[in-house]
Amino acid sequence: MASYAAGDDVNFGQVLVVGRSPVNCVVVAKIVERSGLRSVSQVPEKAIELLYSLRPGTVVLDGGPTNGDCDEVLARIDAQRRATGRKVPAVILLSTREMLSEDVLGFSIDAVVAKPFTPDTLQPVVEGLLRRIRG
Repeated sequence: MASYAAGDDVNFGQVLVVGRSPVNCVVVAKIVERSGLRSVSQVPEKAIELLYSLRPGTVVLDGGPTNGDCDEVLARIDAQRRATGRKVPAVILLSTREMLSEDVLGFSIDAVVAKPFTPDTLQPVVEGLLRRIRG
């Protein structure tokens, strides 16, 4: 299994947007591009491959109506973070609920943005996480 090993380069200018809703993915992509970042959107079933080839600095997951649409992608990110000890990529969950329990957030979700989201609610979160992980 590929991963972000300690010496691998992370592309902090790249954001991977993962979700089943093409509309949400387009809106998220436009918002992150306003921050000067490049985005690539993909459905959850194909996103893991892109995760390892693009090595994005940030991943935005659209949890769907039950917050479970991207569980497999999140599990891979969680395993990778635990194996490397690095909090990369930063992970934002677009959720139907603003507050999630600590056990749901786990090790791999850095921020939750409630739906419906707007540029004013999502863009500052993306930019803040990026500043934090770049150091």
